[in-house]
Amino acid sequence: MTQTRTGGCQCGRIRYEVSDPGDEAYYCHCRKCQKATGGIAAAFVQVEPSKVTWLTEPDWYQSSPVARRPFCSKCGTPLGFAWADGTGDMDLTVGSFDDPAGFRPALHAGCEGMHQAWLDTSALPRLYTATTGSVVKRWQAAGLEVPE
Repeated sequence: MTQTRTGGCQCGRIRYEVSDPGDEAYYCHCRKCQKATGGIAAAFVQVEPSKVTWLTEPDWYQSSPVARRPFCSKCGTPLGFAWADGTGDMDLTVGSFDDPAGFRPALHAGCEGMHQAWLDTSALPRLYTATTGSVVKRWQAAGLEVPE
């Protein structure tokens, strides 16, 4: 049975479907991915381009001589990575999937840029959005419920 997973950008303008993406994801720690996502690593699901259907075509930018990246120019959401020459598999950002919970990290790539101190954060205190007063107050002042 074919499993279809959906995703898109934060504002909803860009949407996609992927057939049979599997459950493996990976972290890329290279500096290009850090800069492209603004994070200490990019979390990606690697897929065959033929399995991706863009319901709304994303914007693309050439992030290096060998790569280009889909994104939403309205809200800024980074959506992935593809080789500039159009060959090989492509990556979609784990966070852009509507339900990223089904993916599991399977490897680290671009380890020359890895920030070791950020790998095991399990001992750090955990704050939840719905119980952080300053956040709740702002959502309520906007007349809205705190999002998940």
